[in-house]
Amino acid sequence: MLTPEDYLNGQILLIDKPLKWSSFQAVNKLKYALINKLGLPKKFKIGHAGTLDPLATGLLIVCTGKFTKIISEIQGQAKEYTGTINVGSTTPSYDLETEIDAVFPTEHITPELIHETVGQFLGEIDQKPPVFSAIKKDGKRLYEHARAGEEVEIASRKTTIYEFEITRIELPEIDFRVVCSKGTYIRSLAFDFGLALSSGAHLTALRRTKIGEYDVKNTIDAALFEDSIAPNAASK
Repeated sequence: MLTPEDYLNGQILLIDKPLKWSSFQAVNKLKYALINKLGLPKKFKIGHAGTLDPLATGLLIVCTGKFTKIISEIQGQAKEYTGTINVGSTTPSYDLETEIDAVFPTEHITPELIHETVGQFLGEIDQKPPVFSAIKKDGKRLYEHARAGEEVEIASRKTTIYEFEITRIELPEIDFRVVCSKGTYIRSLAFDFGLALSSGAHLTALRRTKIGEYDVKNTIDAALFEDSIAPNAASK
């Protein structure tokens, strides 16, 4: 079992983030579990290496103590996701956070067209982040502008899709696996994929399965993390 000193010296914790939890909530859950069970100081260092949206699940890497210094290094590694795209409709957030705002024809969409379209997204691509994202513009988060009904110009950015595999087609649902670079928005990929199919699309499920060599198979559920800590006798 890890000691308080182990966490202070630095640990990399692989957490399976539950649906509807923010990454911030998950880190706070771990932080206060460590404070309450092991008596760690309230200001001990802890942070995550790459945000997951509340509607996404999967691998969240949390660093403690001195290992918080390598967060940017971990964030820079390639990431793998699996998920589901729903074609024929869009939402302002590009996922299920907001309601459907438009519907589109899908009769022309065939498995052949879907597989052909994948090729347009391999390699370096230009991508616009969703307006419902945490990127700052004019001192405010984009989602704050969006929720206030304010229109903002969002610049596109370069990102790289290393692998894009279609794993199931059962229209309107398309399951996929993607390996991509840092800064890729899978919600934007889903939206752009719908446009490329001459239709519309939004993301209905997303799970991060890998960051570099770190794998979701080796995680512990964030909700169960506290139960895995052996209490420190000195903190009782």
